[in-house]
Amino acid sequence: MTENLIEIPGYTVHGRLGKGGMAEVYLATQQSLQRKVAVKVLLDSGDQDFNTRFIQEGHIVASLHNPSIITIFDINRLADGRYYMAMEFVPGGDLAQHKGEVFEPQRALAIVRQIAGALAVVHAKGLIHRDIKPANILFRNDGTAVLTDFGIAKDTQIDSELTHFGVAVGSPAYSSPEQTQCQRLDARSDIYSLGLILLEMLIGHNSYRGSNYTQTVLNQVQMPVPVLPPRLAMFQSLLERMLTKDPAQRMPDCNALLAALAQIEPGDSDATQIQPAVLVAAVPGVGVTADPAPAAQRPATTKRPLRRLMWVLLWGLLLVLGVAVGGLYLKQQLQVRQLLGDAEQRLQAGQLVEPQQDSADYYFQQVLQLDAGNARALEGLQRVQNQRIANFIGSAESAIQEQRLLLPEDDSAVFYFRQVLLLEPDNARAQTGLQQIAELYRDKAKQAYQRLAFPVALEMIDAGLQVQPDNPELLQMRREHLQLKASTKAAVTDSRKRQAAQQKAAAPAPKAEESLLDKVTNGWNSIWGN
Repeated sequence: MTENLIEIPGYTVHGRLGKGGMAEVYLATQQSLQRKVAVKVLLDSGDQDFNTRFIQEGHIVASLHNPSIITIFDINRLADGRYYMAMEFVPGGDLAQHKGEVFEPQRALAIVRQIAGALAVVHAKGLIHRDIKPANILFRNDGTAVLTDFGIAKDTQIDSELTHFGVAVGSPAYSSPEQTQCQRLDARSDIYSLGLILLEMLIGHNSYRGSNYTQTVLNQVQMPVPVLPPRLAMFQSLLERMLTKDPAQRMPDCNALLAALAQIEPGDSDATQIQPAVLVAAVPGVGVTADPAPAAQRPATTKRPLRRLMWVLLWGLLLVLGVAVGGLYLKQQLQVRQLLGDAEQRLQAGQLVEPQQDSADYYFQQVLQLDAGNARALEGLQRVQNQRIANFIGSAESAIQEQRLLLPEDDSAVFYFRQVLLLEPDNARAQTGLQQIAELYRDKAKQAYQRLAFPVALEMIDAGLQVQPDNPELLQMRREHLQLKASTKAAVTDSRKRQAAQQKAAAPAPKAEESLLDKVTNGWNSIWGN
């Protein structure tokens, strides 16, 4: 599939990494420093409020300094007026890609510790993130967790306009009780969200996610912390302090959280054993003078035995080295065979990428570290990716059947199709699936028009554009909708002005019942939802 790539001055664009409802992200090389970057580009330049929030996000992140916070390199505008943001390219995917997988406690603890450290910096700046969820936690190649997407981060001293009007922001499956109820937030809300992520990593699912939005919100407000199995009992107290419903009973800040994390020891790791150094005894005639007498005083006949001994030792050393090299090669081949067997077993068991150090992906990668280019390992990694794609597509098909098209945002058909495209950007089934979902929303909008439910129709159009922002039919429907709405309002306004002028020119008269024009005007307002 051929794609016309965007042109960004100063950058060589290699391909698109992803696309959302308001922006798309490209992989590029920053020409001045020859480094790989991810460039987030707005889809539209016309929404001034969103432009302002986009720039604000860049300024917020650029002011934060922590290894687990995404790095911003540049903010600028394209020739067509759209803003873009160049940031650190994090190639290891996000935590949402591991949905349903159970993490080793040590790995889960390390991830939470890194994100808590990042949040400590965020909160010290007087900010709250407000959207801590798996999709906003990325991984570098070395496994370091990175916090990203500060688009709805807010100053804790300023009430959000959305909260003021009773609109909850963030992802309900990872929102604190106070966030779902549109109450004022502070740093403890982020701690609650991080607690939900820790719980999900430990047990493999989010216990608080309900079958619909309302049930999820009720769970966040009412559901107690699940009781962990015995092997995870050391996390129970920590999670109860992170997930308590009352913020006043929750951990006060991330410094307290980091201190609590430091007290948890999921298991004793094997101690590193240091073996004593091997002492090499001195051999007469090899680097050591056996005869203390000066060389001039030694008989000439003593040189030949010494020379013969040196040759014997040299050949002996070469023989030992040969045996050692052969033994190492044999040991490596046995190790490769064992790793391949472990990888195949994990692949059959469905352990594709998790647990991180006990998965098919991990063992195939270990083989390549020992034997770069190993054909079976390379082929195995391809099978791992193919199986992951098949799993995501299966989940997407099920979500379509259950009408989970866009929500929940990390358990919907759109989410799973986009996960496929992250692994294989040209996957035809995922592209077709997104097209089908956009067309479903188009049909829902047409049905709403037939019922004269204009506000519902616009909601369906906007939902379809979240799935396919460049869908020409939906874009045209939206333009026509807004034009019709504007012309209707203009006509009503003109009629009101004419009526007012006529009433002013006429003699005073007793107030009559609601005029026909008022009835028509009120009727239009009812239809448009104003």
